[in-house]
Amino acid sequence: MNSKLKLILASKSERRIQILGDLGIVPDIVLPANIDETINKGETPSSLSVRLANEKATHIYQLRKNNMEDSLILSADTVVAVGRRVIEKPSSASEAYKAIKLLSGKNHKVYTCVCIINAKGNYYKKLVETRVKFKHLSEEEIKYYIKTNDWVDKAGGYAIQGKAQSFIIKISGSYSSVVGLPAYETIHLLRGLGYDVHKN
Repeated sequence: MNSKLKLILASKSERRIQILGDLGIVPDIVLPANIDETINKGETPSSLSVRLANEKATHIYQLRKNNMEDSLILSADTVVAVGRRVIEKPSSASEAYKAIKLLSGKNHKVYTCVCIINAKGNYYKKLVETRVKFKHLSEEEIKYYIKTNDWVDKAGGYAIQGKAQSFIIKISGSYSSVVGLPAYETIHLLRGLGYDVHKN
């Protein structure tokens, strides 16, 4: 393990920082990657997650490439989908209502891709798919939830660790991936690249 390796997190997500913290990892640098997240025509939810994670890491790599010695860049992107339909982050209460209404009583999938770039510009990625089932929600439940604003800045309009956790009947796969960063896969990738996950 290389205790000198620095970790650059290409995200401003408090949820991802919290997951890393729970694992005993504190990023040396946090640099949010502000990229265009527009969905390409015909793009599947899983390929969208991979592309955006890739682009976030690449964006920060381009900014840091002359100062990447002993550094790893970590990025991730989470996509919520019903079938091939991506449920994006709602930009208004009405969009949030439509998103939760669509998820009510259904199974949906959450895709999170974690991507790491090393100092040589090599990419290492892992896509994680998790299935989540919501109970049937009443109009009253949906309207109350929307009023809480817990949907703001959340893929799919909800956070599994937030108020919407009472909507979830079943989850099959990685809980931490639904939160925003798959813990097992992230640790596995970092260790494989020589990062000392116990240095903090």
